[in-house]
Amino acid sequence: MADRLLTVAQVAELLGTWEESGERFPRRLIAERRITFVKVGRKVRVPESAVREYIAAHTVVPTARRRGVKAVA
Repeated sequence: MADRLLTVAQVAELLGTWEESGERFPRRLIAERRITFVKVGRKVRVPESAVREYIAAHTVVPTARRRGVKAVA
């Protein structure tokens, strides 16, 4: 089954950056080659699986705090 290709605006919505910066953040990811993308003519599309992989790779898993260690803000 073929992966769905998303517009830059759709990527911004999935990443949750649309309200703050619009398309700026996903476009920066594309320009810096930090996310997989496809050129369709002059248009840029991002495979949905690439967005899921990006989110998974940048997800921080919480660790258990040890006693006596101060939290850093």
